[in-house]
Amino acid sequence: MADIRVIDVSTLLAGPFAARLLADYGAEVIKVEHPSGDPFRRFGRSRDGVPLWWKVFNRNKKSVVLDLSDSEDAARFRELAAGADVVIENFRPGTLERWGLGPEVLAEANPRLVVTRVTAFGQDGPYRSKPGFGTLAEAMSGYAAMSGEPDGPPLLPPFPLGDAVAGLHAACATLIALHAADRLGHGQTADIAITETLISSLGAQLTEYDQLGVKPARLGNRSNNNAPRGVYRCRDGRWVAVSAPALSVAERVMRLVGRPELCDEPWFAQSAGRARHREIIDEAVRCWVSAYDRDTVLAEFERAEAAVAPIYEVDDIAEDPQFRARSLLARVPDADLGTVTMPTVPFRLSRTPGSIRWAGPRLGEHTEELLARSRKEAGA
Repeated sequence: MADIRVIDVSTLLAGPFAARLLADYGAEVIKVEHPSGDPFRRFGRSRDGVPLWWKVFNRNKKSVVLDLSDSEDAARFRELAAGADVVIENFRPGTLERWGLGPEVLAEANPRLVVTRVTAFGQDGPYRSKPGFGTLAEAMSGYAAMSGEPDGPPLLPPFPLGDAVAGLHAACATLIALHAADRLGHGQTADIAITETLISSLGAQLTEYDQLGVKPARLGNRSNNNAPRGVYRCRDGRWVAVSAPALSVAERVMRLVGRPELCDEPWFAQSAGRARHREIIDEAVRCWVSAYDRDTVLAEFERAEAAVAPIYEVDDIAEDPQFRARSLLARVPDADLGTVTMPTVPFRLSRTPGSIRWAGPRLGEHTEELLARSRKEAGA
Protein backbone atom coordinates (compact mmCIF):
# COMPACT_ATOMS: atom_id res chain seq x y z
CA MET A 1 0.00 0.00 0.00
CA ALA A 2 2.97 2.32 -0.48
CA ASP A 3 0.96 4.34 -3.01
CA ILE A 4 -1.74 5.13 -0.40
CA ARG A 5 -1.50 8.18 1.85
CA VAL A 6 -3.65 8.24 4.98
CA ILE A 7 -4.26 11.13 7.38
CA ASP A 8 -5.10 9.79 10.83
CA VAL A 9 -6.73 12.57 12.81
CA SER A 10 -8.48 10.16 15.18
CA THR A 11 -7.65 9.71 18.85
CA LEU A 12 -7.31 6.88 21.34
CA LEU A 13 -7.90 3.43 19.87
CA ALA A 14 -10.47 2.46 17.22
CA GLY A 15 -9.48 4.94 14.50
CA PRO A 16 -5.74 4.73 15.22
CA PHE A 17 -5.95 0.93 15.13
CA ALA A 18 -7.55 1.06 11.67
CA ALA A 19 -4.84 3.44 10.46
CA ARG A 20 -2.13 1.25 11.95
CA LEU A 21 -3.36 -1.77 10.02
CA LEU A 22 -2.97 0.22 6.79
CA ALA A 23 0.45 1.48 7.91
CA ASP A 24 1.63 -2.05 8.66
CA TYR A 25 1.19 -2.88 4.98
CA GLY A 26 3.04 0.11 3.64
CA ALA A 27 0.56 3.00 3.56
CA GLU A 28 2.06 6.38 4.50
CA VAL A 29 0.05 7.33 7.57
CA ILE A 30 0.29 10.91 8.82
CA LYS A 31 -0.83 11.19 12.43
CA VAL A 32 -2.28 14.68 12.97
CA GLU A 33 -2.30 15.59 16.66
CA HIS A 34 -3.38 18.57 18.72
CA PRO A 35 -0.40 20.49 20.19
CA SER A 36 -1.19 18.85 23.55
CA GLY A 37 -0.82 15.43 21.93
CA ASP A 38 -3.22 12.57 21.31
CA PRO A 39 -4.84 11.47 24.62
CA PHE A 40 -3.50 8.02 23.80
CA ARG A 41 -0.06 9.32 24.77
CA ARG A 42 -1.39 9.37 28.34
CA PHE A 43 -3.17 6.00 28.16
CA GLY A 44 -1.93 2.89 29.95
CA ARG A 45 1.47 2.20 31.45
CA SER A 46 4.67 4.02 30.54
CA ARG A 47 8.39 3.49 31.07
CA ASP A 48 10.41 6.54 32.04
CA GLY A 49 7.54 8.69 30.81
CA VAL A 50 7.34 6.94 27.43
CA PRO A 51 3.77 5.62 26.77
CA LEU A 52 3.92 1.95 25.78
CA TRP A 53 0.46 1.59 24.22
CA TRP A 54 1.27 4.58 22.03
CA LYS A 55 4.38 2.85 20.69
CA VAL A 56 2.30 -0.15 19.58
CA PHE A 57 -0.89 1.39 18.22
CA ASN A 58 0.78 4.27 16.39
CA ARG A 59 3.75 2.42 14.92
CA ASN A 60 4.70 3.11 11.30
CA LYS A 61 3.08 6.58 11.47
CA LYS A 62 4.48 10.10 11.10
CA SER A 63 3.42 12.77 13.60
CA VAL A 64 2.28 16.26 12.62
CA VAL A 65 1.04 18.85 15.13
CA LEU A 66 -1.94 20.99 14.09
CA ASP A 67 -4.71 22.73 16.03
CA LEU A 68 -7.67 22.15 13.71
CA SER A 69 -9.78 24.75 15.50
CA ASP A 70 -7.24 27.37 14.38
CA SER A 71 -8.00 28.74 10.91
CA GLU A 72 -4.39 28.69 9.73
CA ASP A 73 -3.82 25.12 10.89
CA ALA A 74 -7.16 24.12 9.35
CA ALA A 75 -5.86 25.48 6.04
CA ARG A 76 -2.71 23.41 6.46
CA PHE A 77 -4.85 20.35 7.12
CA ARG A 78 -6.79 20.99 3.90
CA GLU A 79 -3.45 21.06 2.05
CA LEU A 80 -2.52 17.72 3.56
CA ALA A 81 -5.92 16.24 2.68
CA ALA A 82 -5.65 17.47 -0.90
CA GLY A 83 -2.74 15.10 -1.41
CA ALA A 84 -4.15 12.16 0.55
CA ASP A 85 -6.26 9.13 -0.31
CA VAL A 86 -7.89 8.66 3.10
CA VAL A 87 -8.79 10.69 6.18
CA ILE A 88 -9.67 8.74 9.35
CA GLU A 89 -11.37 10.74 12.11
CA ASN A 90 -13.42 10.10 15.23
CA PHE A 91 -14.66 13.49 16.42
CA ARG A 92 -18.27 13.90 17.42
CA PRO A 93 -20.50 14.33 14.35
CA GLY A 94 -20.42 17.93 13.11
CA THR A 95 -17.02 18.79 14.60
CA LEU A 96 -15.07 18.67 11.33
CA GLU A 97 -17.85 20.60 9.63
CA ARG A 98 -17.67 23.31 12.31
CA TRP A 99 -13.96 23.72 11.54
CA GLY A 100 -14.62 23.91 7.80
CA LEU A 101 -13.11 20.46 7.27
CA GLY A 102 -16.15 18.32 6.50
CA PRO A 103 -16.02 15.65 3.78
CA GLU A 104 -17.79 17.88 1.26
CA VAL A 105 -15.24 20.67 1.74
CA LEU A 106 -12.28 18.29 1.52
CA ALA A 107 -13.75 16.68 -1.61
CA GLU A 108 -13.73 20.02 -3.44
CA ALA A 109 -9.94 19.84 -3.69
CA ASN A 110 -9.76 16.02 -3.72
CA PRO A 111 -12.83 14.30 -5.19
CA ARG A 112 -11.32 10.82 -4.74
CA LEU A 113 -10.80 11.26 -1.00
CA VAL A 114 -12.22 8.58 1.32
CA VAL A 115 -13.26 9.90 4.74
CA THR A 116 -13.64 7.17 7.37
CA ARG A 117 -15.60 8.38 10.38
CA VAL A 118 -15.55 6.32 13.59
CA THR A 119 -17.93 7.23 16.42
CA ALA A 120 -19.77 5.43 19.19
CA PHE A 121 -23.22 5.60 17.54
CA GLY A 122 -22.75 6.79 13.96
CA GLN A 123 -23.29 10.03 12.07
CA ASP A 124 -27.08 10.15 12.46
CA GLY A 125 -29.81 9.04 14.84
CA PRO A 126 -30.82 10.38 18.26
CA TYR A 127 -27.53 9.33 19.90
CA ARG A 128 -25.24 10.81 17.24
CA SER A 129 -23.95 13.60 19.50
CA LYS A 130 -23.43 11.51 22.60
CA PRO A 131 -19.82 10.96 23.66
CA GLY A 132 -18.81 7.35 23.75
CA PHE A 133 -16.02 4.81 23.64
CA GLY A 134 -15.72 1.06 23.26
CA THR A 135 -16.97 0.43 26.80
CA LEU A 136 -20.38 1.84 25.89
CA ALA A 137 -20.50 -0.48 22.89
CA GLU A 138 -19.57 -3.45 25.06
CA ALA A 139 -22.47 -2.51 27.35
CA MET A 140 -25.08 -1.76 24.67
CA SER A 141 -24.21 -4.50 22.18
CA GLY A 142 -25.30 -7.32 24.47
CA TYR A 143 -21.71 -8.41 25.06
CA ALA A 144 -21.62 -7.54 28.78
CA ALA A 145 -25.07 -9.04 29.40
CA MET A 146 -23.97 -12.43 28.07
CA SER A 147 -20.57 -12.37 29.82
CA GLY A 148 -19.91 -13.48 33.38
CA GLU A 149 -21.06 -16.21 35.72
CA PRO A 150 -24.77 -17.15 35.87
CA ASP A 151 -25.21 -15.70 39.37
CA GLY A 152 -22.85 -12.76 38.82
CA PRO A 153 -23.11 -9.28 37.31
CA PRO A 154 -22.64 -8.46 33.61
CA LEU A 155 -18.95 -8.52 32.74
CA LEU A 156 -16.92 -6.04 30.69
CA PRO A 157 -13.74 -7.23 28.96
CA PRO A 158 -10.40 -6.26 30.54
CA PHE A 159 -9.15 -4.83 27.24
CA PRO A 160 -10.65 -2.46 24.63
CA LEU A 161 -12.60 -5.10 22.71
CA GLY A 162 -15.18 -2.75 21.18
CA ASP A 163 -12.50 -0.39 19.87
CA ALA A 164 -10.45 -3.23 18.40
CA VAL A 165 -13.45 -4.71 16.60
CA ALA A 166 -14.43 -1.27 15.29
CA GLY A 167 -10.87 -0.66 14.10
CA LEU A 168 -10.89 -3.86 12.07
CA HIS A 169 -14.23 -2.91 10.51
CA ALA A 170 -13.02 0.62 9.79
CA ALA A 171 -9.90 -0.66 8.00
CA CYS A 172 -12.06 -3.03 5.95
CA ALA A 173 -14.53 -0.25 5.07
CA THR A 174 -11.65 2.01 4.05
CA LEU A 175 -10.23 -0.62 1.68
CA ILE A 176 -13.67 -1.21 0.14
CA ALA A 177 -14.11 2.53 -0.40
CA LEU A 178 -10.64 2.82 -1.96
CA HIS A 179 -11.47 -0.01 -4.36
CA ALA A 180 -14.73 1.74 -5.26
CA ALA A 181 -12.86 5.01 -5.86
CA ASP A 182 -10.67 3.22 -8.41
CA ARG A 183 -13.77 1.98 -10.23
CA LEU A 184 -16.01 5.04 -9.88
CA GLY A 185 -13.47 7.85 -9.92
CA HIS A 186 -14.65 9.49 -6.70
CA GLY A 187 -14.40 8.88 -2.98
CA GLN A 188 -17.06 8.55 -0.31
CA THR A 189 -17.67 8.64 3.44
CA ALA A 190 -17.47 5.47 5.53
CA ASP A 191 -19.64 5.75 8.65
CA ILE A 192 -18.45 3.33 11.38
CA ALA A 193 -20.43 3.01 14.64
CA ILE A 194 -18.52 1.13 17.33
CA THR A 195 -21.77 -0.20 18.82
CA GLU A 196 -22.93 -1.60 15.48
CA THR A 197 -19.65 -3.33 14.65
CA LEU A 198 -19.67 -5.20 17.96
CA ILE A 199 -23.34 -6.16 17.58
CA SER A 200 -22.52 -7.51 14.13
CA SER A 201 -19.68 -9.59 15.57
CA LEU A 202 -21.73 -11.27 18.31
CA GLY A 203 -23.36 -13.86 16.11
CA ALA A 204 -27.06 -14.65 15.81
CA GLN A 205 -28.33 -13.25 19.12
CA LEU A 206 -30.81 -10.90 17.43
CA THR A 207 -32.00 -13.58 15.00
CA GLU A 208 -32.55 -16.07 17.82
CA TYR A 209 -34.52 -13.44 19.72
CA ASP A 210 -36.58 -12.65 16.62
CA GLN A 211 -37.34 -16.27 15.79
CA LEU A 212 -37.40 -17.93 19.22
CA GLY A 213 -37.82 -15.11 21.73
CA VAL A 214 -34.72 -16.21 23.67
CA LYS A 215 -31.98 -14.05 25.11
CA PRO A 216 -28.35 -15.10 25.67
CA ALA A 217 -27.76 -16.16 29.25
CA ARG A 218 -24.63 -15.66 31.29
CA LEU A 219 -22.90 -19.04 31.43
CA GLY A 220 -19.38 -18.17 32.55
CA ASN A 221 -17.04 -20.12 30.30
CA ARG A 222 -19.72 -22.51 29.09
CA SER A 223 -21.66 -22.32 25.84
CA ASN A 224 -25.29 -22.41 24.79
CA ASN A 225 -24.28 -24.23 21.63
CA ASN A 226 -22.10 -27.19 22.64
CA ALA A 227 -20.42 -29.11 25.44
CA PRO A 228 -17.85 -29.68 26.72
CA ARG A 229 -16.66 -26.12 26.50
CA GLY A 230 -14.92 -24.31 29.32
CA VAL A 231 -11.80 -23.93 31.43
CA TYR A 232 -10.70 -26.65 33.82
CA ARG A 233 -8.15 -26.63 36.64
CA CYS A 234 -5.40 -29.24 36.65
CA ARG A 235 -3.88 -30.93 39.69
CA ASP A 236 -0.89 -28.55 39.65
CA GLY A 237 -3.15 -25.48 39.77
CA ARG A 238 -2.71 -24.55 36.12
CA TRP A 239 -5.63 -24.32 33.72
CA VAL A 240 -6.63 -25.65 30.31
CA ALA A 241 -9.42 -24.74 27.90
CA VAL A 242 -11.45 -27.46 26.19
CA SER A 243 -13.90 -27.09 23.32
CA ALA A 244 -15.67 -29.83 21.37
CA PRO A 245 -18.15 -28.28 18.92
CA ALA A 246 -18.02 -31.30 16.57
CA LEU A 247 -19.61 -34.64 17.53
CA SER A 248 -16.48 -36.64 16.74
CA VAL A 249 -14.36 -34.45 19.02
CA ALA A 250 -16.94 -34.63 21.83
CA GLU A 251 -16.90 -38.43 21.56
CA ARG A 252 -13.10 -38.51 21.82
CA VAL A 253 -13.19 -36.33 24.92
CA MET A 254 -15.80 -38.51 26.62
CA ARG A 255 -13.78 -41.66 25.93
CA LEU A 256 -10.63 -39.97 27.22
CA VAL A 257 -12.21 -38.90 30.51
CA GLY A 258 -13.72 -42.35 31.12
CA ARG A 259 -17.36 -41.64 30.28
CA PRO A 260 -17.87 -43.39 26.91
CA GLU A 261 -21.44 -44.37 27.82
CA LEU A 262 -22.53 -40.75 27.44
CA CYS A 263 -21.85 -41.03 23.70
CA ASP A 264 -24.71 -43.55 23.47
CA GLU A 265 -27.29 -41.19 24.96
CA PRO A 266 -29.86 -40.06 22.35
CA TRP A 267 -29.26 -36.40 23.17
CA PHE A 268 -25.48 -36.63 22.66
CA ALA A 269 -25.59 -36.70 18.84
CA GLN A 270 -26.80 -33.09 18.58
CA SER A 271 -24.84 -30.07 19.80
CA ALA A 272 -28.01 -28.60 21.32
CA GLY A 273 -28.54 -31.81 23.27
CA ARG A 274 -24.99 -31.76 24.60
CA ALA A 275 -25.45 -28.11 25.57
CA ARG A 276 -28.61 -28.98 27.53
CA HIS A 277 -26.69 -31.66 29.41
CA ARG A 278 -23.54 -29.58 29.92
CA GLU A 279 -23.62 -30.08 33.71
CA ILE A 280 -23.06 -33.83 33.31
CA ILE A 281 -20.44 -33.44 30.58
CA ASP A 282 -18.53 -30.64 32.31
CA GLU A 283 -18.43 -32.53 35.59
CA ALA A 284 -16.91 -35.55 33.84
CA VAL A 285 -14.22 -33.41 32.21
CA ARG A 286 -13.57 -31.43 35.39
CA CYS A 287 -13.03 -34.53 37.52
CA TRP A 288 -10.65 -36.12 35.02
CA VAL A 289 -8.59 -32.97 34.42
CA SER A 290 -8.27 -32.27 38.14
CA ALA A 291 -6.51 -35.62 38.64
CA TYR A 292 -3.53 -34.79 36.42
CA ASP A 293 -0.85 -32.13 35.98
CA ARG A 294 -1.30 -29.80 33.02
CA ASP A 295 1.46 -31.36 30.92
CA THR A 296 -0.16 -34.77 31.25
CA VAL A 297 -3.59 -33.37 30.38
CA LEU A 298 -2.23 -31.71 27.26
CA ALA A 299 -0.36 -34.83 26.19
CA GLU A 300 -3.38 -37.10 26.71
CA PHE A 301 -5.71 -34.79 24.82
CA GLU A 302 -3.22 -34.60 21.97
CA ARG A 303 -2.93 -38.39 21.90
CA ALA A 304 -6.72 -38.63 21.75
CA GLU A 305 -6.84 -36.00 18.96
CA ALA A 306 -9.13 -33.82 21.06
CA ALA A 307 -8.89 -30.03 21.12
CA VAL A 308 -7.28 -28.49 24.19
CA ALA A 309 -5.16 -25.43 24.94
CA PRO A 310 -3.27 -24.20 27.98
CA ILE A 311 -4.49 -20.98 29.56
CA TYR A 312 -1.58 -18.66 28.84
CA GLU A 313 -0.35 -15.61 30.65
CA VAL A 314 1.73 -13.05 28.80
CA ASP A 315 5.09 -14.70 29.61
CA ASP A 316 3.79 -17.98 28.21
CA ILE A 317 2.99 -16.26 24.92
CA ALA A 318 6.53 -14.93 24.69
CA GLU A 319 8.03 -18.40 25.23
CA ASP A 320 5.70 -20.55 23.12
CA PRO A 321 7.53 -22.45 20.33
CA GLN A 322 4.69 -22.02 17.81
CA PHE A 323 4.66 -18.26 18.25
CA ARG A 324 8.45 -18.16 18.14
CA ALA A 325 8.51 -20.21 14.92
CA ARG A 326 6.16 -17.71 13.26
CA SER A 327 8.04 -14.68 14.68
CA LEU A 328 4.92 -13.39 16.41
CA LEU A 329 6.94 -10.96 18.53
CA ALA A 330 8.93 -8.24 16.81
CA ARG A 331 11.80 -6.30 18.36
CA VAL A 332 11.46 -2.76 17.05
CA PRO A 333 14.22 -0.12 17.33
CA ASP A 334 13.05 3.05 19.04
CA ALA A 335 14.72 6.36 19.86
CA ASP A 336 13.01 6.53 23.28
CA LEU A 337 13.16 2.92 24.46
CA GLY A 338 16.13 1.50 22.56
CA THR A 339 14.13 -1.49 21.39
CA VAL A 340 10.54 -2.44 22.17
CA THR A 341 8.74 -5.77 21.74
CA MET A 342 5.27 -5.85 20.19
CA PRO A 343 3.11 -8.25 18.16
CA THR A 344 4.08 -8.37 14.51
CA VAL A 345 1.69 -7.58 11.65
CA PRO A 346 -1.61 -9.40 12.22
CA PHE A 347 -1.79 -11.43 9.00
CA ARG A 348 0.75 -12.80 6.56
CA LEU A 349 0.68 -12.12 2.81
CA SER A 350 2.84 -14.34 0.62
CA ARG A 351 3.84 -11.68 -1.94
CA THR A 352 3.37 -8.35 -0.16
CA PRO A 353 4.11 -8.96 3.52
CA GLY A 354 3.68 -6.12 5.98
CA SER A 355 6.36 -4.93 8.36
CA ILE A 356 7.01 -2.77 11.40
CA ARG A 357 9.39 -0.01 10.37
CA TRP A 358 9.30 2.07 13.56
CA ALA A 359 7.35 2.39 16.81
CA GLY A 360 4.95 5.23 17.63
CA PRO A 361 6.61 8.59 16.84
CA ARG A 362 7.45 11.52 19.07
CA LEU A 363 4.94 14.36 19.15
CA GLY A 364 5.29 16.51 16.03
CA GLU A 365 8.37 14.64 14.86
CA HIS A 366 7.51 15.02 11.15
CA THR A 367 5.60 18.34 11.15
CA GLU A 368 8.08 20.44 9.18
CA GLU A 369 8.89 17.69 6.69
CA LEU A 370 5.28 16.93 5.80
CA LEU A 371 3.93 20.49 5.78
CA ALA A 372 6.78 21.53 3.49
CA ARG A 373 5.96 18.65 1.18
CA SER A 374 2.27 19.53 1.08
CA ARG A 375 3.10 23.15 0.21
CA LYS A 376 5.37 21.95 -2.57
CA GLU A 377 2.71 19.58 -3.92
CA ALA A 378 0.08 22.33 -3.77
CA GLY A 379 2.38 24.65 -5.69
CA ALA A 380 3.04 21.99 -8.33
